[in-house]
Amino acid sequence: MMRICSHRRNKLTLCRMLARLYSSGEQTDTVSDSIRSICKTMMTCQTLALETALDQNGIRISPEIAEAVLKKFENAGMLAYRFFEWASKQRNYVHSVRAYHSMIESLAKIRQYQLVWDLVNAMRNKEILNVETFCIIMRKYARAQKVEEAVYTFNVMEKYNMKPNVAAFNGLLSALCKSKNVRKAQEIFDGMKDQFVPDSKTYSILIEGWGRAPNLPKAREIFREMIDSGCIPDIVTYSIMVDVLCKAGRVDEAVEIVKEMDSNNCKPSSFVYSVLVHTYGVENRIEDAVSTFLEMERNGVMADVVAYNALITAFCKANKIKNVYRVLKDMDLKGVSPNSRTCNIIINSLIGRGETDEAFRIFRRMVKVCEPDVDSYTMIIKMFCGRKELHMALKVWQYMKKKQFVPSMHTFSVLINGLCQIGNATQACVLLEEMIEKGIRPSGVTFGRLRHLLIKEGREDVLKFLQEKMNLLVKEPLID
Repeated sequence: MMRICSHRRNKLTLCRMLARLYSSGEQTDTVSDSIRSICKTMMTCQTLALETALDQNGIRISPEIAEAVLKKFENAGMLAYRFFEWASKQRNYVHSVRAYHSMIESLAKIRQYQLVWDLVNAMRNKEILNVETFCIIMRKYARAQKVEEAVYTFNVMEKYNMKPNVAAFNGLLSALCKSKNVRKAQEIFDGMKDQFVPDSKTYSILIEGWGRAPNLPKAREIFREMIDSGCIPDIVTYSIMVDVLCKAGRVDEAVEIVKEMDSNNCKPSSFVYSVLVHTYGVENRIEDAVSTFLEMERNGVMADVVAYNALITAFCKANKIKNVYRVLKDMDLKGVSPNSRTCNIIINSLIGRGETDEAFRIFRRMVKVCEPDVDSYTMIIKMFCGRKELHMALKVWQYMKKKQFVPSMHTFSVLINGLCQIGNATQACVLLEEMIEKGIRPSGVTFGRLRHLLIKEGREDVLKFLQEKMNLLVKEPLID
């Protein structure tokens, strides 16, 4: 009985703590009335009437407002683009470089590459192109596994009067490595390293790429090549090497790298310790995770939210929820505020343990005191879909829209799949159409499930309508 009461007290402590940490009087609202008004119009207005509705708002646009709106709608590329086009026509307003970059990222995410290059040409005409513009495009092409187009983007820079430098070179290598094309990155590095003198960032990118491959011997080889070339590893290089070793299950070797850092007067950061703590947690070495965390504090390194999240993850993995509450208390005492990731770790753990009611209680407390991220909403919606409680999943969905939070492709997919599972094709179609309207392309699996259900119900006309809308969205010219 005492154990049960203690557990309940701990749960209450978590809720009280979250409330205390995030609510100091009224929560500071950093979003202006103008931004909220524009976002509300964009969320509720029909596409064809959007420009008229924005005009009627009477809001004077500014770079700050435009950047905030574009960030808010980063997952809804075509909707963001309509706002971007409307804003460009307003008096005394000129898009900032940041607005262009935000728009390029959103459009590339939905593979509207012709529009991306149209924006690049517009930036060239205004003489505001920079290296980062091309790095963004390289990243997006590589993420879509369009390797040749990524390389083309690097090679075409001179055509736009942008001479490639080591930052652009690193941008290309990073784009390729992060999209699991490290062999191509290595090939380019070997062929061009005489043209661009590699720096510590160049080597760090390749080490991380081979670590992700995973190819630990090659990562070690690049690390040795870096040292042999006279390029001194910095805190980033060491951090990546520790991370690579930990992911390869060589945590004891990673500890030796940390000792080497100390001997080279390169003090390990909170991130380095958090990687060790996280790895010990994954390996169920909870005592080592705790001792490493305490060693970090003894060495004068202040634990940040990332390090605390690593410790919480370790305790969740070990099913030591009471210890999670103790960590949260320690965060409170040290003045370190949890973030959405902290709450997501706890929610995910509770769902995994089957404590779905408790997970929802934590979520409800979370939305009152901080801003949930896309993972927060997706996890809870998926949880209710799994429980066949679609009415609750839809309630969370409506709350999310009320908060002007634009769902991602994955969030849409989770709810559409849930509706298909219970045979609610009508509601699933409404969501799919909304998804397409926002410029978000559904995955083949999600569209396939709805397609199967519509054919089963003899609604080929609806399927044809949705397919036509999909075809309009999918158009993707690659380059200008």
